[in-house]
Amino acid sequence: MLRSLKCVRISSPRRSLPRGYHILANSPSSCRKHDLSNSRHPWPVSSRGAKKKTTVKLEDLPQGMIPRDPFPIEETPPSLPTVLLQARSNMRKFENCVLLTRVGGFYELYFEHADEFGPLLNLKVATRTVGQKANKQSVSMAGFPYFQLDRYLKILVQDLNRYVAIAEEIRNDAEAKSKAGGLMNDRKVSRIITPGTLIDENFMDPFTNNYVLTIHIELPMEDSLALSEAEKQRLEHAPQASSPTVGLAWLDLSTGHFFTQSTTLAALPSFIARIGPREIVLDERLRVEKGHDIFGILIENRNMITYSTTTATKSMKDWSSMLESSMLPKEIEGFTNEEVAAGSTLLQYVEERLQGSNMKLQPPTRQLDVMGIDKNTMRALEMKKTIREDIPTGSLLHIIRRTVTKGGARLLDGRLSSPSTSLKVINSRLDLVTYMLKDELLRERITILLRRCHDSHRLLQKFAFGRGDPDDLLALASTINATQELVTTLQDTNVEEECISSLISGMTLDGPLTLAKCIKEAIDEEGVVQQHLLEDGEAGEVQALAQEIVTSEGSPEDTNILPKKKKKGPSIRVSYSEENEVWIMKPAASVTLKQLHDGIEALVTEKAALTEDLRTRLDAPTLTLKFTPGLGHICHIKGKDIKRDITEGKRVSSSKSTTSFHHGEWTDLGGRIDHCRDHIRVEEQRVFRDLRERVIHNIVKLRRNAAVLDELDVGTSFAVLAEEKCWTRPILNQTCTHKIVGARHPTVEGGLEEEGRTFTKNDCFVGDVERAWLITGPNMAGKSTFLRQNALITILAQIGSYVPAEFAELGIVDQVFSRVGSADDLYHDQSTFMVEMLETAAILRLSTARSFVIMDEIGRGTTPTDGTAVAFACLHHLYHVNKCRTLFATHFHDLADMAIKERMDGIGFYCTDVKEDDEGEGFRYIHRLREGVNRKSHALKVARLAGLPEKAISVAKEILEKKDAV
Repeated sequence: MLRSLKCVRISSPRRSLPRGYHILANSPSSCRKHDLSNSRHPWPVSSRGAKKKTTVKLEDLPQGMIPRDPFPIEETPPSLPTVLLQARSNMRKFENCVLLTRVGGFYELYFEHADEFGPLLNLKVATRTVGQKANKQSVSMAGFPYFQLDRYLKILVQDLNRYVAIAEEIRNDAEAKSKAGGLMNDRKVSRIITPGTLIDENFMDPFTNNYVLTIHIELPMEDSLALSEAEKQRLEHAPQASSPTVGLAWLDLSTGHFFTQSTTLAALPSFIARIGPREIVLDERLRVEKGHDIFGILIENRNMITYSTTTATKSMKDWSSMLESSMLPKEIEGFTNEEVAAGSTLLQYVEERLQGSNMKLQPPTRQLDVMGIDKNTMRALEMKKTIREDIPTGSLLHIIRRTVTKGGARLLDGRLSSPSTSLKVINSRLDLVTYMLKDELLRERITILLRRCHDSHRLLQKFAFGRGDPDDLLALASTINATQELVTTLQDTNVEEECISSLISGMTLDGPLTLAKCIKEAIDEEGVVQQHLLEDGEAGEVQALAQEIVTSEGSPEDTNILPKKKKKGPSIRVSYSEENEVWIMKPAASVTLKQLHDGIEALVTEKAALTEDLRTRLDAPTLTLKFTPGLGHICHIKGKDIKRDITEGKRVSSSKSTTSFHHGEWTDLGGRIDHCRDHIRVEEQRVFRDLRERVIHNIVKLRRNAAVLDELDVGTSFAVLAEEKCWTRPILNQTCTHKIVGARHPTVEGGLEEEGRTFTKNDCFVGDVERAWLITGPNMAGKSTFLRQNALITILAQIGSYVPAEFAELGIVDQVFSRVGSADDLYHDQSTFMVEMLETAAILRLSTARSFVIMDEIGRGTTPTDGTAVAFACLHHLYHVNKCRTLFATHFHDLADMAIKERMDGIGFYCTDVKEDDEGEGFRYIHRLREGVNRKSHALKVARLAGLPEKAISVAKEILEKKDAV
């Protein structure tokens, strides 16, 4: 690069140089980017040495302009305030995130983020002109008080599915301030929040896990061009797997639960439905693979997808820094390569989102021996939400939930998504329910103690991330003490019962009890309450400032977005004077803290003595000793005392009614008081950090205890449910039979009871003599209800609950499939019949001899002839190929004749019916099943109930009569 240039004018008697000719003042060796050796007019080369006179002819000099690169045009940086420069830098660095910048008591959005998201958040967007006169710029701004962060995060992250980068205000120390050119604060992104990486936000659903899921799929080799022809032919002709293997890894950052699993691409929808992730992470290389089969699965489930670039797969040994306890080599051997790759991608993604924060997760576990339930089945059975309104009220989960802890509610939610297929596990759960059902007093005592327990999983995860405040420590101590009482209560019962002894042995209290004792002895609960009052006061001040800004700059509608203004009370400093300063630790928390508190008491006593002494010496009865941030330690007098001639101090301020002055003795004493207070705060922080470390040292024991509390909560809640609903303990075995007597639908029965009606019970014996049941009958007579109630009873039994039946003996089911209801997907160009066929195809491909299938009205989306053919083909395939337990409801009565003709002897024929009165006008439904085939659908009766005009009903009757005559 050229360092300098000079214009030299050379005089010649014969000719002058052209205008603009330049000669380099630097030696040619300094011009690294310019090679002039091949120039048409080379420079003469000379070496340093003794001075010599050199003569150069003018014609030997190069003519014209010297070739050179143009000087780079330096862009004039925008003249913006430091905060805006920091925000712009962070926006460029995290371009796919909405940036929230902390400025004092507010979080601010700037530039295009304010324009785009300010209206979505119902925030007032203001435009400010900043910069110097020569370089002004208009900047959009919007903001909200810091204490409303959770409210706006919920909108951005949960409602709008956006990523949010939080730039906190970090005070620069002396060294950082020097490097930053004297800046008091720096604003660095401390965390990136996505729907799947929530930790302790208040808007999180406490009753459901918040999972982020990684799916690992082996992609084609990128260096396939380097393969030999023989290798290419071998790969092309190699037998392909029916469905490629994929690795799954998912975790809940708010609880630390971490799972992995291997599955196939065909079974992936069932796993996604079971996990219910808020966010799915894929390899960045998949972004260009638009035709990959996985996108069809993910689009159907409408999941939020994030792409992540992974440098290299970390082995499970390298995960130890992120886990609360190391894994044994024998445990590591059980994980497949796909699971390790998925887990590595997930951990790297989470590390990036947390921006280097410490992370302690539970060691990964594999979820084996669970029932498969796909998304369509969950929706059709209304397991967690209703179909019509898409709300939890009225769903199976809403009906059966009697848990009293948040951890227990999440465990119940997880069990409902993934019922067990292990006979040992199911029976152990049922044993606990049975034991609790027998002893009502024990059940009530346990429920009372469980209500005293806090959400241990999420509390512990706060501390695992280096968070957690005194309130969390107190909540943890309360939970530990309640756990001890629970153990004592269980020990006083029959500990010989395996279900009780296993719970007791699963809890460890030695370390946790010591921790709880230390917390109770160290933390001053009253001081914590006062600290909250201080924080509320600060929030009120910020709220008042926000109110003033909106009032002066906003519209009347903008005031609606602010919280209701609270009555302004006395200032914080008036409420808590220096003598009554708030401390969160008791003086006995440490020896040093006790000494410091003794010292501060002595200094406060000395201050009182000095006050009386100065009042006497200066003859000023109104004199008080104060501290103000602006003036420091001052003596303050008022009223008539201001006329006194104060000679011992230096006056610093005065008004008509008050005077303030410095006094050497108070300045010295005040400095010693401040110094002692600072030491107390430092010691409190040290004690607090020590308590946090104690929590981390006991985190494994505490998490195990929390897991046992969740088990106990679910088992006790099932006992309460069984007693309320008069449910029965099911018998589970390894057969493929399904024997239920007096079964009811759990949610429909509840709705009928509210109306004062009773539910009609039905029996079901399928899978033994009769492998499938073909059910016919009129509309509205209960065929769909019968199908669903048997599927729900199967699921309830395998999660370890009693069931709504008089007797139930069930063979373990590996998967439950449901094809019930009609829906189209016009966005993806899929008709009702197409959606029906896609779901049916998945059932015929995936169901096994141990599966339970319910199908309702297959083929109704097309012509009767085609529909009958398709329906019979499905029934034929399930009977001969899948050989699974099947309940098949239909209006195609010909299916019964076709099954008899094909000698499908393992099919039972059952139906519901309608009973008419003597005149033939009135009727009632007979919901109880009977053997046989009902060839009348009674559609016109349903039409009349729905309110079709009588003229339309008459036309329909005429058409039916003509067809019957033919």
